[in-house]
This record gives sequence, C-alpha cells and structure tokens, in this order.
Amino acid sequence: MVDFQIIGLVLQTVSVMSVATAAIIGVRSYLNSNKRAEEAKIKEQETRERELQTRQAQMFINIYNQLTTKEFSAAMNIYSSTQWKNYNEYREVFQKKEYREAFTILGLYWEGIGVLVKEGYLDIRLIALLICGLTRNFWEKLKPIKDEARADMNFIRWMSETEYLYNELLKYLDEHPELSTEFKRFPTPLHSAN
Repeated sequence: MVDFQIIGLVLQTVSVMSVATAAIIGVRSYLNSNKRAEEAKIKEQETRERELQTRQAQMFINIYNQLTTKEFSAAMNIYSSTQWKNYNEYREVFQKKEYREAFTILGLYWEGIGVLVKEGYLDIRLIALLICGLTRNFWEKLKPIKDEARADMNFIRWMSETEYLYNELLKYLDEHPELSTEFKRFPTPLHSAN
C-alpha cells in the first residue's frame, strides 16, 4: 500500500529543495552579474586612464611643437633680450609693436599651460621635464612688476595662470631637486690647460 503521508513529505522536501536550489542559483547569478559589472567598471576606468594619458601625451607634443616654431623662438629671443628696470620702463617697452607681439605669443602660451595644469589636464611633471627653465625665466622676469601691472591695468588676474604654473613648478622642484634649473658655476674649469 502506498503511504500518502510519505509521498506528501517527499513532495514537500522536493519542493523545498527546488526553492532552495532556485535561491542558490539566483544568488550565484546575482553575484556573477555584480562581479561582471565590477570588472566592467574596472575596465572602463582603465580605458579612461589610458585616454587621459593619451590626451596628456598629445598636449605635451603640442606644447613641444609650439616651442620649435620660428615664431616662438623669435618671440622668446625678443622677450629675453628686452630689458626693463621697473614697471614704467616695461610700459614703454610694451608700446613697441615687436615686443608686444612677442609678449602676446609667450604670455598666451604660458597662461594656457597654467590653465591645463590647474585643471588637472597636464601633469606639472611634464612641464618640469620639458620647459622648466623657460617657464622660470619667463615668469621671474615679469614677477617684480606684476603687482604694479595688475593695479595699473585694473586687472588682478593679469598673468595669474602663469604665476600659478610657476608656483606649482617650484613646489614640484622642491620635491624633485634633481630637476633643478638653477645654473651654477663650476668650482674649477672644465678643461685644464695641460
């Protein structure tokens, strides 16, 4: 004779086991989908980082290419060879078309780089490696007159991004003295007369 109670228990056990199995499968499926989603996030982040590095490399090449143009070189020569002792002399120099054009090329160049560094699009390390000396020379020549220039022009942000770039560069150089751009005299001649 068939015992319906045992059959009922067996059916109930099978039913519970089916629900448990389904729950386990559901949990595994959920965990696997979370794992895949996390892996996708990691891959997406890695892709973004590679894209950022690529963009930084492209900007770096653009900065380098600008340095190698005849216009930039000529502007740097004009700027470097033009002298002034104070802001009044600077104002007189700025009236000369040749200087004004040279300064515009250089000023916009360093202001743009300052913005890129400030906004995190360009690593200050790249500036330290490529144009540390040029950046320092450019700003250190303007620095003594900046406050008077800003007041006279009523433009408090005049060359402020270049100033930011310079300050960040000096901080970086403090942390990386091997990249120092200070020129030092050799204690003895490089070549002896012997």
